[in-house]
Amino acid sequence: MLSLSLNEQNIKNVPRLVIGAPQGRSGKTTFTLGLLRAFARQGMAVQPFKKGPDYIDASWHTAAAGYICRNLDSFFMKRNQICKSIFDQSVEKNITIIEGAMGLYDGLDLEGSSSTAEIAKVTRTPVLFVVDATRMTRSIAAMVMGYQHFDPDVQIVGVVLNKVARVRHEKMAREAIEKFCKIPVVGAIPKDVNLCIPDRHLGLVTKGEFDETDKLLDYFADVISEHVDLDKILTLARSAPELPSCSESIVPNLTAEYSLKNRGLKPKIGIIQDAAFSFYYPENIEALKGLGAEVVPISALSDNQLPDDLDGLYIGGGFPEVFAAKLEENETLRGDIRIAGEKGLPIYAECGGLMYLGRSIRTSSQNFEMVGLLPFDTQMEGRPQGHGYTIMETNPDQSWFKEKAEIKGHEFHNSKVINLAPHVKFGLIVKRGHGIDGQHDGICYKNVFAAYNHIHALGCPEWAEGMMNLAVNYHMSKWAQADKLLS
Repeated sequence: MLSLSLNEQNIKNVPRLVIGAPQGRSGKTTFTLGLLRAFARQGMAVQPFKKGPDYIDASWHTAAAGYICRNLDSFFMKRNQICKSIFDQSVEKNITIIEGAMGLYDGLDLEGSSSTAEIAKVTRTPVLFVVDATRMTRSIAAMVMGYQHFDPDVQIVGVVLNKVARVRHEKMAREAIEKFCKIPVVGAIPKDVNLCIPDRHLGLVTKGEFDETDKLLDYFADVISEHVDLDKILTLARSAPELPSCSESIVPNLTAEYSLKNRGLKPKIGIIQDAAFSFYYPENIEALKGLGAEVVPISALSDNQLPDDLDGLYIGGGFPEVFAAKLEENETLRGDIRIAGEKGLPIYAECGGLMYLGRSIRTSSQNFEMVGLLPFDTQMEGRPQGHGYTIMETNPDQSWFKEKAEIKGHEFHNSKVINLAPHVKFGLIVKRGHGIDGQHDGICYKNVFAAYNHIHALGCPEWAEGMMNLAVNYHMSKWAQADKLLS
């Protein structure tokens, strides 16, 4: 096995590859997971990235590699932020693997913005192309050649054949690609019904729901190690040029208004993280910690009360409908959250968190009681009610963001809000996307902000600043009230 000494690695020559494909369902994710685990089992430090707004694949990447997966998305992030994220996370790793999304050139417009190809170009990263070889031999070469020449700034350096039927199938496809496309075939993976992860309406099931995660990842790694040339992949990754300049910090400059060092406070913010609520970008949590927060993990499934002296609560997305019965059973925690919200605790909730704060979640067969802090119910539907990137404009009737600020995010939910009270105030006007009713998102009540919209802290640094400002004010108000009672 080729090895790469970290001491010998040029600090800007990050060995890296983008894993691309002609289309979704080509086998990118299972191949990537097997590759990550195969390298990790050989003692290599491998850094995973996932292109686009994806929580679930990223959690599987983290499990496979043993290092936290990061997302790269040019819709939220500036070019220097993308390159800086790769640099910061990869500088002490042997190899970096970036899994793409959908087809290589699929983006938001004819220019391919926010595509996997754009990430490859922005970061000058070579592409390893995974092709579903079902019912194709020589034609694969024509397809690969088209992808090679479609954009001369995208460098496809190798091909992995997936779902190969037999030896003759592999031989014909391999020879055609290497003759006409002049790039190597570095692997040929046979058809295997076990090379998959169960999925549902939002994609794969989450890692936390699957009891045999490591066993499955090891199986993927066994298949990849047997049928893919790992040494050749390392060589291709080492051929990557220097990363573009990324000297500018990706951490936003903090204004005096949000600089907590001057106030000497360390507010305690609870984050509900469990199998029901697992959709969090690591940068969001890091942004809160970077501003001085003490982050406290909470489970809505097993903790029966909120921690003492919380100054804020963050509830991310996930699958509360899957765990609705267990969430309903934990009546004491639901009551704690409802009372805390009524007392003014700052609470920020995204998608699944929004659903949890409502009165109930309704499935096709049952109705489950939730926190009841906000006046609505959510109903599960058979198809997405909101899906894709979003652009929102902030309303003045909220205290989390500046007025008329543009907030970029994304949504993907099969639930819809029903029985919404008419007096509800919204914090966001939908410019792109669906939100709660096609026009608004971000229900505001006291210090609660609950939206279908997901944000990424690098694209929306004011979110963390707003949460910390509210948490600090809440912390100070508690002490002021305590002093008044003692006086």
